[in-house]
Amino acid sequence: MRHLRRSARITTEQWRRKLACWAAAVVIGVVAVGFAMAADAAATVRNHIIGISPWIMLALTPGGLALSTWLTRTWFRGAQGSGIPQTIATLHLENFAIIDRLLSLRVAAGKILLTTLGLVAGASIGREGPSVQIGAAIMHACGRWLNLSTISMRRGLILAGGASGVSAAFNTPLAGIVFAIEELSHSFEQRTSGTMLTGVILSGVTAIALVGNYSYFGHTDVVVPIGISWIAVPTCGILGGIGGGVFSAILIRATRGLPGGVGRFARGRPVAFAATCGLLLAIIGIASDGITYGTGYEQAHEIIEGKTHYPASFFILKFIATIISYCSGIPGGLFAPSLAIGAGFGGWVAQFLPHTTPGAVVLLGTVAYFSAVVQSPLTASVIVMEMCDNQQVTLALLATSFLAYGVSRMICSQPLYAALAEAFLDGMASAPRPPVATPRPPPASPLPAAR
Repeated sequence: MRHLRRSARITTEQWRRKLACWAAAVVIGVVAVGFAMAADAAATVRNHIIGISPWIMLALTPGGLALSTWLTRTWFRGAQGSGIPQTIATLHLENFAIIDRLLSLRVAAGKILLTTLGLVAGASIGREGPSVQIGAAIMHACGRWLNLSTISMRRGLILAGGASGVSAAFNTPLAGIVFAIEELSHSFEQRTSGTMLTGVILSGVTAIALVGNYSYFGHTDVVVPIGISWIAVPTCGILGGIGGGVFSAILIRATRGLPGGVGRFARGRPVAFAATCGLLLAIIGIASDGITYGTGYEQAHEIIEGKTHYPASFFILKFIATIISYCSGIPGGLFAPSLAIGAGFGGWVAQFLPHTTPGAVVLLGTVAYFSAVVQSPLTASVIVMEMCDNQQVTLALLATSFLAYGVSRMICSQPLYAALAEAFLDGMASAPRPPVATPRPPPASPLPAAR
């Protein structure tokens, strides 16, 4: 009888944990959908303001970025940037007082609020990266409520939350799983796989239940048949790899400190520096007739569906605007702008490859640049494949993605998010915090620089 009572208690506790984790995954799906609606509303408000007068952005963008930076540094420390580096960093920390601070629900709420503010102001940022930190924060809060004692279990929940955030944000469940394995954890551990898979599925199902079974970029039927059409694979892979590698190298260098007087200005007067970045973004936006503002989702969608042909200036200016936005220090992700830059690049390359389907070249350019930026070729291939609901180009996507990854590694030897996570840990270690020292991963097992 004692054995049966003990078994019953264990079974009850296990089911309590499962139900709590499932509920947290559903909440992540609901929050991700709400975040997407807020981002769309922000774009609508911004377009309405531009419709009144595009010159208003000369005041709105600097003011919005300055306010966002001030709020981040004052009330929402840890919410800056993409959110993926913070999530990776928490998987390598053992001091849960610091993890609780980085993955607090307050920071998650600030991430949503300030990313939306940045989109209204016209920053070239996305919501998908922030969704990773938000999902991790929600699942981490679930772990705290369950009072989990082991580090591996709490890390497993953080991993599941980050993957669920990607799944719900893009409506791409398979991509969420691959992203968790390839980018967040760099490994697949059996003891956390069930939690991660269940969380991804539930968050994805919740998003589908709320907004329908949609594809991020609609449905495409383009193919890349074996033969002369495959010339697009090395073309996009090499050129996209160069562009994405340069982008990553610039961001890593900027994160470690801008050079000269610009760096001293950014460190000494961060709010004024953010306002200056906003002024530059407004000038670029006015010069480009507003197409560099925001996520770039609308432009990417039009390019992939073949509705609009943008000049080379689009992806060049979007490239510059995204770097400026990230350097400003405001919360916001890189996924959506990178996809837009890649689509613009692919649309430009397509005009020089008459023997290939233009829509297929756009997809290859998108996956090439995105893979080169994040240096996660499987994630990039699966995300683009699921977003366009097209499995016919899978082989070409994989070949292009891995080629771009190799080219990017020759330019930027360290993956972007791993480098940003290390820089984030360095900043925490050097910051004056009372009185607990910030732990670092042991020197024998640093964050992986290669996969």
